[in-house]
Amino acid sequence: MNIGIIGATGKAGKLITQEALNRGHKVTAIVRNSSKVDTPEVSVVEKDIFDITAEDLAPYEVVVNAFGSFEGEPYVQAGHVLIPALQKIDTKMIVVGGAASLFVDEDKTTRLIDTPEFPDAYKPMAGGMAKLLTQLEQAEGITWTFLSPAAMFDPDGPKTGSYETGKDHLMMNKKGDSYISYPDYAIAVLDEIENPQHVNERFTIVGEAE
Repeated sequence: MNIGIIGATGKAGKLITQEALNRGHKVTAIVRNSSKVDTPEVSVVEKDIFDITAEDLAPYEVVVNAFGSFEGEPYVQAGHVLIPALQKIDTKMIVVGGAASLFVDEDKTTRLIDTPEFPDAYKPMAGGMAKLLTQLEQAEGITWTFLSPAAMFDPDGPKTGSYETGKDHLMMNKKGDSYISYPDYAIAVLDEIENPQHVNERFTIVGEAE
């Protein structure tokens, strides 16, 4: 498949890029700074996410949005740019989302971000990601998937190739931890690209740490 990856030089973006290459897909990095792309087999488009157009995304069957920010508003702004662009074309978007919008109770009244132990420092970023999810849920005429990681999203974790999926609730592994490594998250992204199971909805994953 022909896959575009926005934010391909970030921690998650790099691993998703490599996983896609390992599976034989054609990959284009859509990045703000092309000098940071150090993978020769990847094509590069240098463009800020807020300047992306429908014409930029049209060549790809799937675009992975791995854009990241410590502030919340950029996620909302990105949604205002990407959703109208996608409405004009047939490209699907998969979003590297956050865990904060996952529910922690069966009645779906309390999200992870609302719990006392959620760090204040991450609330702006988490709130922005949650708003982007709402934008996607309310949008018409696009095909999207939003993948929320577990609460502990470990950039240095192992690649086990194993994970379990859920929908809107925070999941725990056998040890009682909400954990997923970046490499296993990348596997889940490519599994969803190759075999879509969560069209126009959010899902989440949990894995085991070695």
